Amino acid sequence: MSGMHGSIPALTTADDHEWARRCSFWHSHQFGGDKARRRRQRCSTPLILCGHGVSLRVEAGTLLIRNGFTHYPQQREEFRYFRGDLDRPARIILVDGSGSISFDVLDWLAEQDVPLIRISWTGEVVTVAGAGYSADPETVEWQRKMRADPAARLSFSCDLIRRKIENSIETLQGAIPPLENCDRAISKLHAELDGLSRGQARNIDQLRGIEGSAGKAYFSAWHGVPLKWSQNRRRPIPADWLTIGPRSSALAEKTSKNRNATHPINAMLNYAYAVLEAQVRIQTVAEGYDPTVGIMHHDYRGGPAFVLDKMEPLRPAVDQAVLRFALGNELHPADFVLRSDGACRLNPQLSRQVALVALRSSAELP
Repeated sequence: MSGMHGSIPALTTADDHEWARRCSFWHSHQFGGDKARRRRQRCSTPLILCGHGVSLRVEAGTLLIRNGFTHYPQQREEFRYFRGDLDRPARIILVDGSGSISFDVLDWLAEQDVPLIRISWTGEVVTVAGAGYSADPETVEWQRKMRADPAARLSFSCDLIRRKIENSIETLQGAIPPLENCDRAISKLHAELDGLSRGQARNIDQLRGIEGSAGKAYFSAWHGVPLKWSQNRRRPIPADWLTIGPRSSALAEKTSKNRNATHPINAMLNYAYAVLEAQVRIQTVAEGYDPTVGIMHHDYRGGPAFVLDKMEPLRPAVDQAVLRFALGNELHPADFVLRSDGACRLNPQLSRQVALVALRSSAELP
């Protein structure tokens, strides 16, 4: 497989230097080793790949991986894993990369229970492969019965949104400065919780109205929170990048989604949500569910509807991890590329860090 990478606008020599410096900066943030493991316990750490020229192939029965290049000079990373090796990664995630992979690799990954996830630069899960699981008929039948029963479907969905709102309050309290906007949003979220407990949602449409109202209040608390930027007169940034803005993309009218983010925080969130989606999809299939049989997302066709169901209450925890990361670091214009259509693209080494932040947060979720 090749050509897995959209084009990046051409850079000047000075831009190249800044790009390389920021790539090196983020690359130097070591991911850290695996947590202390019991003897004969398998590694739980993922392997995150990015850049140009990523290569995965099977050589003499081993999986040989060469990471891609993102800047110059850069020493190429190489990894080799043997069958049954306890140090083989829990999963492999390719973020915004280009390169090659053989069919033998897919067989090796499936045999060794190592899922391969590919995430595009827009924050979409393109591929989840290598995990050899099959749906359990009784579990899938439960999904179908829940979806067909209006009362059961509503009860299931209300529980999802209740937990989502509760976790949203926790995120605002833990990651957003306690300003007037934040206090007002938290009060609104508590009011929506009270409405749910009183049974105000008598059908899915009314529940979605409550969810939408809560979501509007939740993201309004983010507006105006300042971001720390390195001073760089030669390479300015858009004024609206100085603070956190709306969750929706300025390109939403063209795409009907938030995929083509026009703000750095939204670009980071897209990557983080993609990692969460991949994690939940793997877990969902492993537990015997059919990822396409949604309950709340009953009308969602052609995609992992049940995965989206399961993601709803988990999103705020990923939000909190991304917010803490973004607000805790000084950003630089070279961390991002503003494309000709206005879409914001992350430096690949930064996207690697964001993927790790999302993985760590989702690994701690129930």
